[in-house]
Amino acid sequence: MVSVSDLLPVEAIRLDVAAEDWRAAIGAAGELLVATGSSTDAYTAEMIRTVVDSGPYIVVAPGFAFAHARPSPAVLRTGMAWVRLARPVEFGHETNDPVGLVVALAAEDASAHTEAMASLARLLADPETTEALRVAPTPGAVRAILVGESGESGESGESGESGEPGAASEAGAGAAASAPVAAAAAGPAVHKILTVCGNGLGTSLFLKNTLEQVLDRWGWSRYVTVEATDTISAKGKASEAVAILTSREIAKTLGDVGVPVRVVDDFTSTTEADRVLRDTYDV
Repeated sequence: MVSVSDLLPVEAIRLDVAAEDWRAAIGAAGELLVATGSSTDAYTAEMIRTVVDSGPYIVVAPGFAFAHARPSPAVLRTGMAWVRLARPVEFGHETNDPVGLVVALAAEDASAHTEAMASLARLLADPETTEALRVAPTPGAVRAILVGESGESGESGESGESGEPGAASEAGAGAAASAPVAAAAAGPAVHKILTVCGNGLGTSLFLKNTLEQVLDRWGWSRYVTVEATDTISAKGKASEAVAILTSREIAKTLGDVGVPVRVVDDFTSTTEADRVLRDTYDV
């Protein structure tokens, strides 16, 4: 099991970085990946090209971009970089701009880092943790928060969104008694939801983790599975799924795949995931 601390050394964290635009912001994160031996300069160019080709879908939450590209020879080993900007920049995202934090991932494959992504998603969904990360004075302080050494990491993921603790679980409990059984009777015994990004190993994992938190609260985990995948694979797997959840940009790329495609703006928000799931299952 690979953790955030395994992938993010303190040398891969920079704070208050000056960047003129989104390209420079990704470039700064790419420089850290190169400096710590995770990738070559070619991978930085690939991360930038991903946004040029597919749009700013990597901006998965307000103020937060998760830069990545497909596994390639430019990846030397799986690793991450963390860049907090001195001044937020625009990526062109409809709802989540401007971006003040860029985290970059270089992955050798699509599986080794999944637990680390789940942990990071839980951390960034916690308002107290995100505020602590925003004001952390040093790279060491940032890493301490991320690996739980501060005692306020929020890794448990139990409280949900601020202001609405337990809202999803309380409302979901009533629906859980009968709705999943009825839903299963109308189709496969276990339903599948696909979360989709351009590469299948970055932003889609954030959304997968958030959906699974809500399904756990509802008591639906036995009835609904969530699979993270890429745009190409999603078209082939769409017939196996009851719905696809993804970003606005990727939804446009997918087009009509024969199943509902639901847009999620904040991939770390359990409140938004709860709303989209209710709309999908009409509960």
